Amino acid sequence: MAEAHQAVAFQFTVTPEGIDLQLSHQALSEIYLSGVRSWKKRIIRIKALVRIFSGRKPLLYSYQGSLPNLPVPAIKDTVKRYLESVRPLMNDAEYKRMTNLATEFESSLGNRLQWYLKLKSLWASNYVSDWWEEYVYLRGRGPIMVNSNYYGMDFLYVTPTPIQAARAGNCIHAFFLYRRKLNKEELKPSRIPGTVIPLCAAQCERIFNTARIPGEETDTVQHWQDSDYIVVYHRGRYFRLRVYQAGRLLSPREIEFQIQRILDDTTPPSQGEAKLGALTAGDRISWAKARAKFFSSGVNKRSLDCIERAAFFVTLDDEEHSMMGEDSAECLDRYAKSLLHGKCYDRWFDKSFSVVYYKNGKSGINAEHSWADAPVVAHVWEYTLAVDSFQLGYNEEGHCKGEVDSSLPRPQKLSWEITPECEEQISQSLAVAQALADDVDFHVFSFRDFGKGKIKKCRVSPDGFIQMALQLAYYRNRGTFCLTYEASMTRLFREGRTETVRSCTNESSAFVQALEGGEPADVCRRLFRAASEKHQHLYRMAMTGGGIDRHLFCLYVVSKYLGVDSPFLNEVLSEPWRLSTSQTPVQQVELFDMVNHSEYISCGGGFGPVADDGYGVSYMFLGENIINLHISCKHSCPETDAHKFGGQIRKALHDLLKLLSPNLKESNKTDEGRPEVKKDK
Repeated sequence: MAEAHQAVAFQFTVTPEGIDLQLSHQALSEIYLSGVRSWKKRIIRIKALVRIFSGRKPLLYSYQGSLPNLPVPAIKDTVKRYLESVRPLMNDAEYKRMTNLATEFESSLGNRLQWYLKLKSLWASNYVSDWWEEYVYLRGRGPIMVNSNYYGMDFLYVTPTPIQAARAGNCIHAFFLYRRKLNKEELKPSRIPGTVIPLCAAQCERIFNTARIPGEETDTVQHWQDSDYIVVYHRGRYFRLRVYQAGRLLSPREIEFQIQRILDDTTPPSQGEAKLGALTAGDRISWAKARAKFFSSGVNKRSLDCIERAAFFVTLDDEEHSMMGEDSAECLDRYAKSLLHGKCYDRWFDKSFSVVYYKNGKSGINAEHSWADAPVVAHVWEYTLAVDSFQLGYNEEGHCKGEVDSSLPRPQKLSWEITPECEEQISQSLAVAQALADDVDFHVFSFRDFGKGKIKKCRVSPDGFIQMALQLAYYRNRGTFCLTYEASMTRLFREGRTETVRSCTNESSAFVQALEGGEPADVCRRLFRAASEKHQHLYRMAMTGGGIDRHLFCLYVVSKYLGVDSPFLNEVLSEPWRLSTSQTPVQQVELFDMVNHSEYISCGGGFGPVADDGYGVSYMFLGENIINLHISCKHSCPETDAHKFGGQIRKALHDLLKLLSPNLKESNKTDEGRPEVKKDK
């Protein structure tokens, strides 16, 4: 997903000086520290593992101790799969050159680097994840807004209440109900859908009370054990809102009451306060220096600590967003851009996640990427949306249910002493962030002509179908193929995160060229099925530890620690992902009633463009008849256009269905299978 942006051409340095033996010692030290971190987590999970054998109902972390370690693939297998993946992207001369580089690497330096990785895999729980977090995310020095953070949208067709404070009251209460379940390990262990195979839950540990702390060379992720408050931003002011009173979680109605107090507060922002959040949206080095200089003591430190230690961050936005309007597509595009970057200063991009509540009751979420991947955030977001609408609900006037203790202490406005020099830094960070935000071109649409129901009738994987449609659309859009990134999870393994599925293959390219070249339909169908089966094979390989990119990434990290240069790895790690894609699955189908309340469906989420001249595409299957897509690129690139590419994707989806099932009647002319579209309540 968004990590593809950081994984391209990243660089870092290792500071120890001296002969190769000393540099090797540095590599061994890093491997040792990785193991120490892993063993600390293992010890914590021993009690959870005991619960399985004692016959008790398994809790969230019960299976952690039984998960296998991520295996290190053989060098020859990774090199072979890599060369196969780039064949459709290179001419004969380029491919011969790359083959020579790969062969030389495999027979010499590769074996030396592999030895360190095998040693690390024996000692640490996961030979990838800690380096991935540090070097792909935390050492990135550019803005995390747009480049790394991602967003999730509200229900597509309904807004449960038009009252901003009430929506915030229910949802904030639901977030803390989730945190309570998380702390008590009462959440069901995640599994591969339709199976009893458990997935790693380690990323859940840092959902709440977590912030990314800027540093000049590298950021860090700081997690606190507990926090009884949130921080709320409204019209340039920051407020601490305690959600517990004498150990009791405030009711939704009480939180609504407190939120309304903030909305009604007419106190102006203090000098420099209104756009303070821009520091988290600009370059990381600038933010780190400003934090050390202006926020390391006194009232500024106390207020900054308050934000960073909060359970999560909330923005009460004065804008209204919805898909309902004269141009619903344009409404969704603006909604996506608002969630991704807002005004560049009214979100706190360093928090593990920030929730936005709009003036008309619509909501959304923006998440920082280093601490966890999108499925973890999507899980808590699904729970919150479901509890808000189906368990808590609202009264006839649209307010939260319950009574209010009017003696609750008022939310506390945070204090700041912002100097003119600090204000200048805020302005500089805002300028950087604003230029980045203005360059983002977004197109979000709900494709309702057909969904995975008809795709499955064609005996094709829905994900494979979408990926082939994206390959076809890109070829029609640009007249060529490109390195394509599809995010796959590796949570079958302890502390697993993601792996890359390289969706552009020899098989997919052969299919697209045959279809565009006017080959007979039966030939194209045969080539399509070969391409789809190859994609499914690559996806299974990525999930089960046989992927290409994380192995090559870790070999590159070791080479840097050893102070050796690899022309092969340098080229591999600098290749741009011009098409970065990700599927957002619905994980808790049981929380939603798609039969009786089919209008209560999320629009999914998305992320910013990965390459300056490429596209980011996120998609989500909803029920059997809807596919939601989020497309991003940059205005500054004359060769990309999110709306044109969206049109190409629509056409490709129809063309593929027609090819695979020419006798299957499409429902694009009717409302068959669609949820009833209701106006926002």
